[in-house]
Amino acid sequence: MILNLPYTALRAFEAVVRHATFSAAAEELGVSQSAVSQHVKALEEWLGHPLMTRGARRSEPTRDGARLARAIAEGLGRITDVCEDIRDKRRADNTIVISCLPGFAFIWLFPRLLKFDLAHPHLSISIATDTGLSGFSGARADIGIRYGMGNNPGFKVEPLMGEDLFPVCAPALLDGEHPLRQPSDIAFHTQLRDEFSPFTRNPPSWEFWANENGLTLPRPARVRNFGQSNMVIQAAIQGGGVALGRGPLVVDALVDGRLVRPFAQTARSRLKYWLVYAEGAPDSEKIRLFIDWITSEAADQPKLPPPVGHPIA
Repeated sequence: MILNLPYTALRAFEAVVRHATFSAAAEELGVSQSAVSQHVKALEEWLGHPLMTRGARRSEPTRDGARLARAIAEGLGRITDVCEDIRDKRRADNTIVISCLPGFAFIWLFPRLLKFDLAHPHLSISIATDTGLSGFSGARADIGIRYGMGNNPGFKVEPLMGEDLFPVCAPALLDGEHPLRQPSDIAFHTQLRDEFSPFTRNPPSWEFWANENGLTLPRPARVRNFGQSNMVIQAAIQGGGVALGRGPLVVDALVDGRLVRPFAQTARSRLKYWLVYAEGAPDSEKIRLFIDWITSEAADQPKLPPPVGHPIA
């Protein structure tokens, strides 16, 4: 017998578990945080068991909640694959669909795509952004650009580029009442943080950067958290604080002077950007052209400018 399931509540619950916050789930679903909370509460009452341990910054699933969230994600994923496959059967042969994180698409990929369009005017690029947590699906896109450790079973995975980590800020923050001359000066500024999804136990965080450089991370004047990397970088460009820059995502802003590196200390992230595609995908000329182009772009991106902060006396 098939139960009359509360599908809206199930979807809301899975989004909360995936994002670890009710606010991020609400943003994805386009509803209020209160509505998401009510859906999860109603689901718990319907099942007669608690599903979430609610926290001020993160909410974690119980053991039963984790089981249910995995089942929902797997079920919705299979349904999505079938629907996308049916919908895309008539996709034009001259269209290439790329799946990637929204921050990477906005900051790195979009500014470079004009070159591909000019070189291959007969081809059309379509960008599908997602969180990247559900893995790449060949039914939804021709090529995936994923960020993490390169785990995507069943597909060809090749490294696109790695990243160095280092603080960045607007040029105006180098001087003023509390100039940024050494890492301890972060104590007088706002620390901008990217709320990383659980790609690894060693995310490219402020703490990781400090540990790799043998530094004690000072307590900042305040902290602002963002759910997307492009929001972190934009806040830094506007002078909203000091962000931990990730090489590929800040190199263009460093080169044109919108951002600067106040300190010399860097750390090599354990995560990379990866190209993901079906084993036989490069047999298609359009896929091969895109892979060759984006690999060349990654290799030819500008070198990181040196730090410009004041030397320590």
